[in-house]
Amino acid sequence: MWLMTNFGFFSIVQKKDDDILTVRARAKGDLESLKERYLPTLGHILKGEGTDYQYRARVSREAMAEALGKIIMDIDYSNFKNSVAEKQGNKRARLYGEVWSVLCNLQK
Repeated sequence: MWLMTNFGFFSIVQKKDDDILTVRARAKGDLESLKERYLPTLGHILKGEGTDYQYRARVSREAMAEALGKIIMDIDYSNFKNSVAEKQGNKRARLYGEVWSVLCNLQK
């Protein structure tokens, strides 16, 4: 699952033969923000590990589900990209906008 929020971008997966979810991010600050705001049980943030996501941490499926519920309850904006610009700056908002633009191709 890709999760784009106004406080970070995450890729959430379950590795083979593992009951724990791995939450991956391009920016360490995104995982730190997730842990601080919604997911205190998120494990130690690891760097590297030889994959394309520079940062990762592990968490139980139940804790992640609870955190997602809290994230949903905190939505208070009418325009996602504007909220990203306000919370994380224009550079991040432009990157998210590029993703949004590419995904418009799904409508065709």
